[in-house]
Amino acid sequence: MKPSRLSVFSRWSSRVTVPVVALTLAGLAATGCAPSTSDNSSKEDEKSGKLRVWLFQEVNNAPKKKVIDDAVADFEKKHDGTEVEVTYIPIDTRAQKIKAAFNDPKSAPDAIEFGNTDTAGYVKDGGLLDISKAFGSWGDSTNIDPTAKYSLTIGGKVYGAPLFVGVRALYYRTDVFKDLDLEPPTTQDELIATAKKIHSERSDLYGLAVGGAYTYGAMPFIWANGGDLANEKGKFGSNEYEAAIDSADAQKGIKAYASLFGDDNCPAAKCAQWGGNDTVEAFASGKAAMAIGGDFNRHAIEAGKVKGKFKVVPLPGVKRGDIAPAFAGGNNVGVLKSTSHRTLAVDLLESLAGKQTQRKLYDAMGFLPTFTDVRGDVAQKDSFVKPFVKTLNDSAKFVPASPGWAAIDAQLVLPTMFQEIVSGRKSVETATKDAAKKMDEAFQQ
Repeated sequence: MKPSRLSVFSRWSSRVTVPVVALTLAGLAATGCAPSTSDNSSKEDEKSGKLRVWLFQEVNNAPKKKVIDDAVADFEKKHDGTEVEVTYIPIDTRAQKIKAAFNDPKSAPDAIEFGNTDTAGYVKDGGLLDISKAFGSWGDSTNIDPTAKYSLTIGGKVYGAPLFVGVRALYYRTDVFKDLDLEPPTTQDELIATAKKIHSERSDLYGLAVGGAYTYGAMPFIWANGGDLANEKGKFGSNEYEAAIDSADAQKGIKAYASLFGDDNCPAAKCAQWGGNDTVEAFASGKAAMAIGGDFNRHAIEAGKVKGKFKVVPLPGVKRGDIAPAFAGGNNVGVLKSTSHRTLAVDLLESLAGKQTQRKLYDAMGFLPTFTDVRGDVAQKDSFVKPFVKTLNDSAKFVPASPGWAAIDAQLVLPTMFQEIVSGRKSVETATKDAAKKMDEAFQQ
């Protein structure tokens, strides 16, 4: 992925793809060089006073602030003698700031917002509070989708609540498909064939914009073919992994994705360096007939040249009727171990991540709710999100819930692997085995 503070073509995509490169690099800089986090667990549980919260600063933060202000006002009304101070922190430097807070309880907030792939690392750092008991008794939690809960669960314990979720599907140009008498593809083979047919008929267009550095665009091809990034060792929930990127099924999916790089669709000389932003930009600017984009890319695409000339369908799987699994990204909120207001902080968490707040965040920001019932209501009112909701409900997946995933991202293990393959520098077999070795080293560390 490109740096997380994305271009104007991807207004919301930093919310979902933020864990990939820039922020994990920052995270490693903070966690790798800083002293290990000591046990700063607080024994206090004050029932009044000031609670401090750190949330991420959005490009246009006013709508988010209004929603959060309403949730805070409702919380303060229900808890006499409490005050909530919300600070919006820059997303690009949040890794250093949050790590510093883990090491300095006196300056630390009571609760924070964080990317959902950050959970395992923050738990390893000893910064997040186990709220399993409270989460289990929270009435709203029964409607949280399993993938969102999985992103919070480390070693069988829950370390926060999901705030919103995002997923990718297939954007396609309705005008191009009509001109060429094409139907939206219903299998992976059809997708690849359609992309190449479009480029053969319209040489000015990439059939399907793809990127060698677009890890989350490639993952569905691996998962759809029965492959995986890694397998969990031992019992489910152990959060110990070994790489599976070099398995036969994973290699099959990688070969399918790599087949889209070439003069018959998206030339490797150009597209090998692209990340997710670049593919979305190519589609939004009218240079591609299809792109794998997120619900969070909607505003950017509607602001481009293809406004009113595109639709979205779930990314097809290998078999007709199947949906290719897609990464469920998003953000969570959690309570710090060092809080002296444990009960209040958990109550505040439930207000910030509750159904009412998530519904308002969707209306204000377009962030998809993590509650299946609320998401269903949203899809009924806004047909655009139906393909994304269907993908989330039917086939969403998550990356390994391991602290090692941050190192894998920061070292660009998967983008490097894809770029080596599509450029012809390494075979699929060699590149995947090399990547698997690096992944295992990261997991073991």
